[in-house]
Amino acid sequence: MVSMKDISVRCGVSVATVSKALNDHKDIGEATKQKIQQVAKEMGYFPNSSARALKTNRTYNLGVLFVDEAQSGLTHDYFSYVLDNFKRTAEEKGYDITFINSSRNGMSYLEHSRYRCFDGVVIACVNFNTPEVIELVNSDLPVVTIDHLFNNRTAIISDNIKGMRELLTYVYEMGHRRIAYIHGADSTVTRSRLSSFYKTAEELGIEVPDEYIREAAYRDTNMTYRVTGELLDLPNPPTCILYPDDFSCFGGINAVTERGLSVPDDVSVAGYDGIRIGRHIEPQLTTLRQDTAKLGRLAAEKLISLIEQPKTALIEQIIVSGEVYPGKSVGRI
Repeated sequence: MVSMKDISVRCGVSVATVSKALNDHKDIGEATKQKIQQVAKEMGYFPNSSARALKTNRTYNLGVLFVDEAQSGLTHDYFSYVLDNFKRTAEEKGYDITFINSSRNGMSYLEHSRYRCFDGVVIACVNFNTPEVIELVNSDLPVVTIDHLFNNRTAIISDNIKGMRELLTYVYEMGHRRIAYIHGADSTVTRSRLSSFYKTAEELGIEVPDEYIREAAYRDTNMTYRVTGELLDLPNPPTCILYPDDFSCFGGINAVTERGLSVPDDVSVAGYDGIRIGRHIEPQLTTLRQDTAKLGRLAAEKLISLIEQPKTALIEQIIVSGEVYPGKSVGRI
């Protein structure tokens, strides 16, 4: 196995200089650093992870707690992009990631995290109110949450209030006044969006009948299919329906087209999240496109900062805005 001493002999520098170059320190010349890194690559050098762990008291392994209600894992159209960017950023900074799943031989999330010796954990898409999650959040492990706020933890949060306001305003500017909203199951995200929907509607002077507000689980196309049918059966049906997410919107589109109606000529629809498949259907889906790259990148950067600079890293809440993608599924009336 190639050691740093072998590299130092080949390059004619000290072992300390080799160590600084391989760890990308700033206090050696760039040309020297590049030469050492190139020689290390040619010689097939790989750092000894066990030695690094002993030296730094870190394992360079991050836990990802992701428990989707639909058990879709990384096939989840929205969170898969968030977590992919989390993974990319973590790997660029020398960390590996391991998922914490629901089959842990009776261990709690915290016990599993300690068993795996995680340096820190990111939590996304779970029931944040369960005792297991709260135990993990209240532990001494560095933790960052995505789209949920705990007062004692750093959170990376989508701007759901601004996002819903901009999406509803866009639909309003397209001429719609009879606008229904099928929201997701109760959660922090759902409550923020629903409150913003009502507040924006009030500011715009839109009357929202109670029967226009319905609930369907996120990503549940069967439920949105059924609820859309109920909305279309109303004596005064909406001209536009907003859905909890892009994927569930497809169930609504099926309900519309199976009645011989057209999107957007007869009924307009809009999703939320901005998943890529929505840009490749006909008509292109109108949606609020979230910045999944920034959400994932910031989650990784803030978690690693908590690990590597525990005395100076701030506990903060960072809000990430999205933007309306007009698409073609909301027609002008």
